[in-house]
Parts: sequence; structure tokens; C-alpha cells
Amino acid sequence: MRKYWPYGMVVIILVVTIYYWLPENEYSLNGSTIAEGQMLFKRHCMSCHGLQDEGIGPPLGGITKILTKNELVKFISHPQKSIEAGDARVKTQLLRYKMIMPSFGWMEEANVNAILSYIHQQSNIHHLDPISLNEINDVTGLTGRLAPPIKPSGLTIELKEIIQFPQLGPTTDLGVVTIRAHPAGDGTLLASDQNGSIYQIKDGKATTFLNIREYIRDFQSGPGIATGIGSFDFHPDYQSNGLIFISHAETYKGQHADYVISDSIKSEVQWVIGEWRMADVNNPKFMGSYRELLRMHAPTFGHGCQDVSFVPGLNKNDPDYGLLYFGYGDGGSNNIKHPELGHHSRSFLGSIMRIDPAGNTSRNGKYGIPPSNPFANESDSMIVKEIYAYGFRNPHRLAWDKENGNRMLATDIGESNIEELNIVVNAGDYGWPSREGSYGIATVKDLKSVFKLGEIDQALYQLPFAQYDHTEGNAISGGYVYEGDINALNGKYIFGDIVNGRLFYVNINPQLSDSTIYEIALTTNGQQTNLRELSESKRVHLRVAFDPHQKQMYIITKVDGKIYRMVKATQTKDENP
Repeated sequence: MRKYWPYGMVVIILVVTIYYWLPENEYSLNGSTIAEGQMLFKRHCMSCHGLQDEGIGPPLGGITKILTKNELVKFISHPQKSIEAGDARVKTQLLRYKMIMPSFGWMEEANVNAILSYIHQQSNIHHLDPISLNEINDVTGLTGRLAPPIKPSGLTIELKEIIQFPQLGPTTDLGVVTIRAHPAGDGTLLASDQNGSIYQIKDGKATTFLNIREYIRDFQSGPGIATGIGSFDFHPDYQSNGLIFISHAETYKGQHADYVISDSIKSEVQWVIGEWRMADVNNPKFMGSYRELLRMHAPTFGHGCQDVSFVPGLNKNDPDYGLLYFGYGDGGSNNIKHPELGHHSRSFLGSIMRIDPAGNTSRNGKYGIPPSNPFANESDSMIVKEIYAYGFRNPHRLAWDKENGNRMLATDIGESNIEELNIVVNAGDYGWPSREGSYGIATVKDLKSVFKLGEIDQALYQLPFAQYDHTEGNAISGGYVYEGDINALNGKYIFGDIVNGRLFYVNINPQLSDSTIYEIALTTNGQQTNLRELSESKRVHLRVAFDPHQKQMYIITKVDGKIYRMVKATQTKDENP
């Protein structure tokens, strides 16, 4: 007798066959893989993307429904290639978000697959559809040029390469970011690598001065570009007391924090300000003790503790002598739709803080609150008395104008439109996230768009001294006011753009009468060049450094670990501004 399969069995087989044939089932349904993907998404993606809401970049929910796994892996590994290939969606998103995602080509394929599996699972559970091209193009607010164009200056600087550091981590997103001159003033430099090492550079050679991993159990470098060692500086009386102050990131494992964000937001990273005491300041390698001063939660891995610094060259009788300044960004709180976490006196987020490491009047009793801090005398115990100024998105570097009363200058990295240089004053409110540069911003609705302010609204916050828009660059790198033997550079605050490596200056005078930004041309061995050519990368990760003892200025290209010294400058008279 002829046998027939039951009709229901045929249907089941067809459904199962179709189910496993569909592209979406390239993604794992395994629970441990999904959990791994969730963890990796939080560590590597959440600072810039949401699943449902956009952040620095577009929301990722539903993306696995319209692009194949192969297409997504290719883009994650090499975003620039997708742009060069003319991908319409990628090009449209670039117009919207005005920044290229860094390459994750270093990430293992299994980890990429886990992230995509997590995104796919969440998209199905929450019925998330991908953002459409029409939504991407639906830009409200102002477009086009928003700040005066950067002007050519006729100024050319000759660079000389002095050293290249080894790459310590699995990605060039981390590397050397801070250079300080040794307080001995003999030309010795120290350079910190975010991956955990501080090098001593002397006589053209680099040796390890401190490997922070040997002392900090939960030290965390990565993900992204804003963890590891943030910055460091020597106490102005280092030759006598041997004190060095370092900011670093740690993986959160339940450690008590002096400042937390919110009970409802889990923090996976903490930033710590630490005091390191050298037993012998003449020793080329750190040997001594460590004391934690301050520990802070972070909402995401972005916009953390960028810089720590003392005002250089002060007399011991100056009220600012020995006071430590450090900048802390908004922690990515606005990109995860929590603007309420910052921009007020009960939050350290988005502020420049000032403490006295030798005091004991802080909440935890480990340092002092300078009495001239704007909130030092407030009776409210929730007030962050360490705040010196606030309303910053990501205060990148701090510097002081020695010739004009040690005015503080701080660059602030913008969201999608404006990069700004600020003259920072005690108690100043610089507006973020209500302001980006001299423009208003609809914080909750759309961080990507700005609008013109009325005359009354302009005066509500401190306005930037100088600004440029994203037709010129993507992220401002802080600099220093030059003083030294290169006469053409004196009286100029020299800085640049982190991403494209263009080098700029503004003229600094007592009246601050000229806020024009001028571009500096570069040569090496007498041949005209630029930092993208020298680093062979479209994302340079530019940093600027200055030795106040030897009066030497340096350029760092973090992407390849090279340091250059400015050796001379020439000015073309007919182009002199």
C-alpha cells in the first residue's frame, strides 16, 4: 500500500525549511550568545547608538532586517570602504550624522556575530523597524555652514619626528594622548598611553616609567576611545614631594563611588582620580605609593575624564598653587536620552572641577574643596562642591594664558555641528546640552540639529570665544598658548581637529579682540605635507603638547603613536592676517 506523509508534517517541514533559509536566521538564538552580545553592545556600541533612539549615530534596531549579515560585518570592519563604494544608505547617514564610525576590524568575528544576534533578537521582541532614508533626511533646524570659515594664515610649521611608540592594545583607537615635561626641566618628557603605560622619553629613547596595570586590579582600557589612562600631571612641587596625579578608568564590579549617576542606570565603568607618590624623584621608574582621591560612576563609556592639570608656573603664594583641575564630560548621558543627569550643581557630569589634594574638606575627607569654588559654601549636601565651571559636553584639554592673568582655555568637543574654544571663568555655565556653540539645541527631540537664538537667549550662557563647524572638522583637540623662541608662534593658542588632523591657531591678546581661527600649514624635511599623509590614516587622533620649561611644542598622532616637535615656523608676509 502506498504511504503518504500526513499533511501537517509536510507543512511543518516547509516552515522549518523556510525559517532556516531566511537571512535573518544567520543570527544565533543561543541564550549565552545573546547575553554575550548584550554585554558587548553595551561596551562597544551604546555610547553612540541606541536600539530605538539615535545617539551620536543612528539607532540600530531593525538593521538586521534590511542588510545581510555579510554586509553588516563588512561595514563594522571597514566603514570607510562602504562609503567609498557608494553605498546610498551609508552616504545618507553620513550627511545626517556627519561622522564616520571608527573601524572595528580588530574585533573577533564571534564577538561581531554576538552583537548582531543581540540586535536581531531585540528588534524582533520589540518590533523595531530600521530607520528609513526619509527619516534620516528629515533634518530639522539649520544646515550648511554655521560658523565663519577657517582662514589660511600663511604660517608654516616644520615638524621633526622624535619617536614612535609601540601599539599596546588591539585597536589604534587607544594610544598616547598626553605628554608632560618632567619637572626637572631638563627636556625629559613623559607620555601616557591609554592602554596603561606612562613612558619616559629621554635622549631619544622611551622606557616604561609606570605600568598602571601592575597597581590597579580592575583597570579598563577600551572600549572606544575614552577609557584607560585619561591624563596625568605632576604636582608643581614634585621635586620635593614626588606627587603625580592620574585619571584612569576601572571596570565597575560593585566598588563604592563617591559620586553616582542614578539608581536606575547601571554603570559599567568608573573614573578615578589618584595620587601617586614617588619615593625617589630621580628614579627613572615609578616606585612608591598610590592613594585614591575620588571615584565617579559613568553613564556610558563616552565623554569621561579627559584631562587633569595644575596651573603651570605659579608662585607658591598664589591662591591657585597646588590646586588640581580636571574636566569630566557628560558621560554620554544625553545620547542615552537622560539630559536630566547633568547640567546642574548636583551633578559632576559636564563640568570642570577643582580640588585641593592636600586638604580634607571633601565628602570623603581625602582632599579639600577650595573655598573660592562657586558652590563651596552651599549647605545642600547634594551639591557637587568640586565644580569650578559646568555646561560642557566633553571638555577635552585645559590650558592657561600665562601672559594675560592665567586665563583658562578649554576646548569642548561638539555633537554634530559645532566645535568650540572657551575662555573658562569661575562659576561659568557653558550651556550644554541646551547650547552647542552659540546655537540652541533641542536636546530631547534631536541632538543633531541646532537653531538660531534670540538676543536675550544668547546671554543666558557663556558663549565660546571661537568656534568652527563640521564642514571644517569633527572633533576639536585642545592645545596651548605658545611661548618660546619661535617668534611667529608667540601669542597664539595652537590647537587642531582630532579627526582630520588640521592644525589651527587663534590670536590671544589682552582684549581677546580676534576670534578668527587660522589654519597652519605643515612641512617635514622641507616638503609640504599634512597629518593624514604622515599617519597614512583618515582618522589622525591629533593631540598637542607643550613643555613650559624648554618652551617646546609637540604634535601627537595617536593613530600611529608618533610624536613630532615643532622646530621652526615661517610666515608669508602677504598672507599675514
